[in-house]
Formats: sequence, C-alpha cells, structure tokens
Amino acid sequence: MRLVHVLLSYLIAGWSGFFVMAIELLGGRLMAPSFGSSIYVWGAIITVFMLALSLGYLAGGRWSMRAPSVRRLGLILMAAALTVAPLLAYGERLLDYVATAVPDPRFGSLLAASALFFVPTLLSGMVSPYAVRLLVQDRATSGRHAGQLYFVSTFGSAAGTLLTSFYLVLLMEVRTILLSMIAVSLGLGACAFFVGKAGDADR
Repeated sequence: MRLVHVLLSYLIAGWSGFFVMAIELLGGRLMAPSFGSSIYVWGAIITVFMLALSLGYLAGGRWSMRAPSVRRLGLILMAAALTVAPLLAYGERLLDYVATAVPDPRFGSLLAASALFFVPTLLSGMVSPYAVRLLVQDRATSGRHAGQLYFVSTFGSAAGTLLTSFYLVLLMEVRTILLSMIAVSLGLGACAFFVGKAGDADR
C-alpha cells in the first residue's frame, strides 16, 4: 500500500503541474476577447499565477503538518478542479463586466485574472509541498524525495505547456479542454481518496 501511495503522490504532483500550466495558457485565450492579448494581459496572468502558487506552497506546507494523508492530497486536487468549473459558466460574462467596469487594460486584466484563476491556482500550489510531506519518511532522504517530486511537477508543467499550446488548442475548443482536465483531476483525486481510505482501514 505504501508503494501505491508513493506512486499516487508523484502522479498527482505531475498532473497538477500540467493542470496549472494548461489553465494559464488557456487563460490568455479566455481573456483575449475582452482584453486582447497584449503584454499587459499576459503580465497580469503571470503575476496572478505566480502569487497564487507562492501562497499555495505556503498553505500546502503548513497544512501538511496536520495528519497528512493521500486522501487529503486527493481532496486538494479535486477542490482545485472544481474551482475551475465556474469559468465555464460565468467566465465570459465576468470578463465582459470587468472590462466595462475597469477600462484600463492593466488593472482590468489584473482584476479579471485574479477573479478567475487565483483560487484554483492557489489550491494547485498546495499539492507539491503536501506530496513532499507524504513522501519524506526521514531527514536523510528528504532532499532526494523533494528533488524528485519537484522534478515530476515541473516536468508536468512543461508537458502541459507544450501539449496545450502545440496540440490541444488545435484539436479541441477551450471549453472541452477545461472539461477534460477537470474530469482527469476528479478521477485522480477520487482514486487517491478511496485508495487512502482503504489503506486507513487496513491499519
């Protein structure tokens, strides 16, 4: 069971990296009709993602100190996916509203990016430090596990950037890509939750 938990931790970390970068790239496509695709828009998106990730790392590290489990890691992943769902229902209207209310493309795009992407990115940022806590069993191997985990997470980010920009946007609409990624996240999260539950029952 320990091996399964380790594999799930790495898989979730890699997928979370993919998920974040795909959302960031798609964010530019979502915001373009209302704000364009200028350097202001991309500056706003990158700022929001970096700030949200940094706070997510902090929150994930602190939450991992309280009875860490692969079940909770799965819940974090599912929560991040579910907070992307409002983009599908209200994203376009919210973007148009903000663009009208805040005509300055700098602050308007910053406000819109914060409203749409801050929460799911913060939750996604919690995944890696939480997964590190699950993997580390003693101080002697902590550096190795942390390095491997962040390698997998960053590799996932690179894959998400490349596949989304080179292929997915050519094959599917943005809405379909988002729905597919939400489904994968929910599936992985549910798997971690029920595997973790079975592991707890075996103790």
